[in-house]
Amino acid sequence: VQLQAFGGGLVLVGGSLRLSCAASGGTLATYAIGWFRQAPGQEREFVAVIRRRSNPSYGNSVKGRFTISRDNAENTVYLQMNSLKPEDSAVYYCAAAPITYILSMLWSHGQYNFWGQGTQVTVSS
Repeated sequence: VQLQAFGGGLVLVGGSLRLSCAASGGTLATYAIGWFRQAPGQEREFVAVIRRRSNPSYGNSVKGRFTISRDNAENTVYLQMNSLKPEDSAVYYCAAAPITYILSMLWSHGQYNFWGQGTQVTVSS
């Protein structure tokens, strides 16, 4: 499956963005889809993951502000980001892993088989 992440951009502190992860060459419904982010000089950080519609998981730094959702009919996963902070600035990547993986495995970027190209998010004060 090929993934394409888009929707990034420049936003002011407190603003919102919605990222999209679109799939081709496969059906997203059969994968767990995660979002990770990486700022310059930092490790790739877990942001959110969704397996089936009802059990998303979030990194501690984004809980309560970000929402992950999936539209299987559109073969797309979304990341709604609200109340953005400067420390949210990073390149955001979406990735796919087997949907059967337990949740704790999906917090690690090493468990993902397929990656999108990344989209830059910059939060300016």
